[in-house]
Amino acid sequence: MGNDFSEIFGDWSPDDFEEKRRPDPGEDPAEPENRRREPVAVREVKIRGVFEHTDVSTPLNGQTFVLLEDRDDRKVPIWIGRYEAISISMALDGAETGRPMTHDLMKLILERLNAQVDRITVDDLWEETFYAKISLIAGDKTIEIDARPSDAIALAVRFKAPIYVAESVLDAVSQEQEQG
Repeated sequence: MGNDFSEIFGDWSPDDFEEKRRPDPGEDPAEPENRRREPVAVREVKIRGVFEHTDVSTPLNGQTFVLLEDRDDRKVPIWIGRYEAISISMALDGAETGRPMTHDLMKLILERLNAQVDRITVDDLWEETFYAKISLIAGDKTIEIDARPSDAIALAVRFKAPIYVAESVLDAVSQEQEQG
C-alpha cells in the first residue's frame, strides 16, 4: 500500500519538514526539550498571589488562579488546579508538611541529583492554554523541560528561581483584558 502513494507524493517524506539538527551524544532528538528553539523576548514577573474566583454568576466560580505581574503592572492570571494552588500558596507562605508534597518531592529529587531550577518561562498561550518551560542547571548543562505553568511556578517558588513571561504572552493577555 505504501507504494500506491508514491504516484501522488513522489519521494516526499514528512521528515522533509523536520528541522535538521544533529543531537548531542546521548540525547533523544524526538524529545520536545531537545528541539532547537527560537529565542523569545521575556519579562520577569512576580507572583501577586493565588486566588479563588468567587463570582457566583459565572461558571468559573470556585476555580483558582495564580496572578503574575510585570513591572509595568501587566497582569497575567493563569487558571490552575486546586492542588497546585495549595502547593504554590504553601511554598509562598513557607509552610511545611510532615511529609513532602509532590513539588517538595520534585525539589528533593532534583537537589539530590545536583540539579537546580535556574528559571521558568511561561512562553506560549494557545487556545486559552498557557505553556511553560523549566530551565534546569545540572553540572555544566542547561536542560529545558516542557511543563504546565502551575507545576513550573510551584518549583520556581521552592527554588527561589525567577519567573519570566514571554512578551508575546503578555501582549496577548493585555489584548484579551482590554476586549473583555
